[in-house]
Amino acid sequence: MDRYNRNRIYVSPEEQEKIRETRILLGGAGIGSIIAECALRFGFEDIAIVDGDKVELSNLNRQNYVKSDIGKPKAESLTKRLLKINPKANIRFYNTFIDNDNVSELLEGVDIAINALDFKSDIPFVFDELCSKKKIPVLHPYNFGWGAFLTIIKPGSYQLREVSASYEGFEIKMAEFVARYCTFWNMPNRWLDDVIETYRMEPGELPPPQLSVASWIVAGLCANAMFDIITGREVKYFPKFYFSSLRCDPA
Repeated sequence: MDRYNRNRIYVSPEEQEKIRETRILLGGAGIGSIIAECALRFGFEDIAIVDGDKVELSNLNRQNYVKSDIGKPKAESLTKRLLKINPKANIRFYNTFIDNDNVSELLEGVDIAINALDFKSDIPFVFDELCSKKKIPVLHPYNFGWGAFLTIIKPGSYQLREVSASYEGFEIKMAEFVARYCTFWNMPNRWLDDVIETYRMEPGELPPPQLSVASWIVAGLCANAMFDIITGREVKYFPKFYFSSLRCDPA
């Protein structure tokens, strides 16, 4: 039986072949680790993974690693896992951080990019801007704990710098952008407002809290969005976005 036989009806044989041939660059193997597996199981078999981080114990609550991976390079560990799922897939890894020196070369020949990079510098912005020049759509996944957020940057259109020109604290700024948007359209998510407020009151510079729940939800959103892009279906582009959560405010 064909590996993707159970995709039938949802995905035509011609579409399945398009999926298989699509070349994906995954920048960042944190939340990207879950996205990569969901995409692979869906049929995306040409994936390049770039990340210079090593697996830490604190990653195991939401990322696609096991205890024996601790201390090992994320990109390499993830590639080994994916190849156990599909040994014939074309999965490559680069145990390095994306920077100004390598970003252009890494994007050569790419059809879709996933920007799951940490905002520790302006490299995520540079990544997007170069993708725009190369006419590569970029997926931006975010883990908001109980909610999954995805926005897509269309080549030649609005960039994430519209939210903030500075990379500092960008993840929380994006959460505030979502919260304000939902409130404006009379779809408030007070639980998200509470998380943002509580996080801002924490002492020091702690990384934002994240749950496994959102990692898996946003992985599905990404696989679905990539399928829609390559098959010519309509998708929402930034500043529009996808936000999914079971949490709701009291009536």
